[in-house]
Amino acid sequence: MSQKTKGYLEMYSLPTNFVILMFLFFFYFGDVLVLSLRTLSMDPCNPTAQQEPQTLISDQLTVLINGYSESRIPLLQSIIASYAASSLVSSILVLWGNPSTPSQTLAQLAHNLTQSSFGFNGISVIRQTSDSLNNRFLPRPSIKTRAVLICDDDVEVDPKSFEFAFKMWGSNPDRLVGFFVRSHDIDLSKKEWIYTIHPDKYSIMLTKFMLLKSEYLFRYSCAGGPVMAHMRRIVDKMNNCEDILMNFVVADEVNSGPILVGAERVRDWGDARNDHDDDDGNGRHRLIGEVAQVGLSSRKGKHRKRRGECIGEFHRVLGRMPLRFSYGKVVNSVGEQGLCQKGGKLVFCDQS
Repeated sequence: MSQKTKGYLEMYSLPTNFVILMFLFFFYFGDVLVLSLRTLSMDPCNPTAQQEPQTLISDQLTVLINGYSESRIPLLQSIIASYAASSLVSSILVLWGNPSTPSQTLAQLAHNLTQSSFGFNGISVIRQTSDSLNNRFLPRPSIKTRAVLICDDDVEVDPKSFEFAFKMWGSNPDRLVGFFVRSHDIDLSKKEWIYTIHPDKYSIMLTKFMLLKSEYLFRYSCAGGPVMAHMRRIVDKMNNCEDILMNFVVADEVNSGPILVGAERVRDWGDARNDHDDDDGNGRHRLIGEVAQVGLSSRKGKHRKRRGECIGEFHRVLGRMPLRFSYGKVVNSVGEQGLCQKGGKLVFCDQS
């Protein structure tokens, strides 16, 4: 059987003292093997499982895309096919966080991804053992690249913008780079931190599309001692805010904010405002309502309040506020508003 015809389904467990060897399961469609179960042979937080930074691939990245809702599978397949077609992508890990999804459904997903990947054999479907959002940042031994893209299953990015974002990250590998940003602020009347949007500054990069170096996965999941463990428990309690916590980790390390990149075309199908859009000709319009309702951010008021509470809790536990503001955005051509990369530095673009 050709290696290119295989779809993979891995089962990773959270860090434990013992690793249980599981069984192999095979699900066939005709004569094509589309599913196999594998187990993690080593605790992901074991330092010996981490590759030395200098041995990591630097001209490609690993895509970690979250999956949870079965109603989003058609859109997920389309997005993964787009990433699989890019020469910048070394491998794609589909992190399935819904423990109740039947194995047969994931088998069908693995089969479909195999069929739509045009010979790309680096796709793995990973069933998580829990729905913890912290699982998005586990330092998986299968990651062989210096850069990692954390993204959602409802965000489509055009190839040109994807390539430019990766190029921008390559010039700023210690920073978070992406297309979706928010801000922290303080409500002086209530003396509490809030989560908001500012028109001219930002301090939080969202995991809708977040480029970061793979070393940060270990720092988030394994380092930081009791303080970091406490903040990861806050993420589990809130069932939210893993992206904010990663921004805390990175900002505390580099004392800088994230970098916003301008895009030619980025579509967030999870945004309820898409309800007013016309069909794009690919049959996606019927998915919009369902997709938008699934996302945490569809519950705007409660969502923002909860994320403000997360910022306050992280600040209290850490004992300092590491988040830093950035300004403007990096664009791919002179003449657009924002910042441009020239000579390895960020400068204001010409406004002609």
